[in-house]
Amino acid sequence: MTTCTILGLGYIGLPTSLLIANSGHSVIGIDINEEVINKLKQGKSHLSEKGIEELLQSTLRNKSLCFRKEISKSEIFIIAVPTPFINKKEGIPKPNTEFVFNAAKSISKVIEKNNLIILESTCPVGTTEKVAEIITENSGLSNEEFDLCYCPERVLPGNIIKELINNDRVIGSENVDSANKCKNFYETFCTGEIVTTTSKTAELVKLAENSYRDVNIAFANELSIICSELAINPYKLIDIANNHPRVNILKPSCGVGGHCIAVDPWFIASEFEKSSKLIQIAREVNLFKTEWCIEKIKKIASKIQIEKNIKPTIGCLGITYKPDVDDLRESPALKINNKLIEEGFKVMTCEPNINQNFEIPLWELEEVLIKSDLLVILISHKEFKKIDFKNYNYIDLCGIA
Repeated sequence: MTTCTILGLGYIGLPTSLLIANSGHSVIGIDINEEVINKLKQGKSHLSEKGIEELLQSTLRNKSLCFRKEISKSEIFIIAVPTPFINKKEGIPKPNTEFVFNAAKSISKVIEKNNLIILESTCPVGTTEKVAEIITENSGLSNEEFDLCYCPERVLPGNIIKELINNDRVIGSENVDSANKCKNFYETFCTGEIVTTTSKTAELVKLAENSYRDVNIAFANELSIICSELAINPYKLIDIANNHPRVNILKPSCGVGGHCIAVDPWFIASEFEKSSKLIQIAREVNLFKTEWCIEKIKKIASKIQIEKNIKPTIGCLGITYKPDVDDLRESPALKINNKLIEEGFKVMTCEPNINQNFEIPLWELEEVLIKSDLLVILISHKEFKKIDFKNYNYIDLCGIA
């Protein structure tokens, strides 16, 4: 049985710790948030993920998992802390790797020879090498005396547990033996194919995957704006275009959200500003699409106000970043909803995946349908797919009406 310590118990750290603990290893989960630690000790998850609470309670009963604030000795350390952006209003956002480097310093205090350190946090290219430098500088060990790898996650929020088990993984290391050691460990709880490469390649693979998706979405979103100017239904246009055997245009939306596609391209752009023109333009297009949606809603609402001599009530359907989850990270739908409220519009917000203890009032779907003068379909939640929108005045920004 291997002892594994995971630093950071968020969307990746907690599910990963549960899977490892459920695979015969002894796991210690570390987080600086005492409230999160106390909640997990009681068998209650701070994340709303399919199957996560049942798995948590099972591992606690088996005593294969415990939670602490302080780090201690371990055979394997996994860094799964956040890498947010440094606040910057102008120019390209720059990632903040402070939490990663602090985690590396903490590991340096307890690391022993032949320990394996795995970095899973999304990082700029070259971060794994900097982590190696921090550990050698602070631990007294040389690079040859410990194993270090980069292994980014590839998961879909709402289905994280299943995807962590089944999805292929990439492991990057400058040392072949370290990569194989890491691969052998992941094979104890992952069934997907595991590919090994260099750390820089693995870092860029993670960023390239989500940048690729962002570029594809940008094309669909830009196309939808052009369709609007031509009074063409963009969803029907794309369905027809996708009949071509080598064309697969994605569905346009009100922007791009989540902690991956809306974020990872900036990790490349911030380091390679002159060489990442397409990536930067795609980000700008997707950000612009959200602003374009706001202006479109305001224009139609103003028209209703003039024609009916009323201040129209706008029913916003969905504020999460994607369908059927409670995740609000980087959500363009939430931004649209809040901007309308900020500008003085009467807004009724409906979000079936979030409880009523929210920062803005949430309304039941039936009441929103009855009282709204204009419905704005922002996210294609399953509850909204059952509605016959022909009976309502609506704007469809996700292609379900």
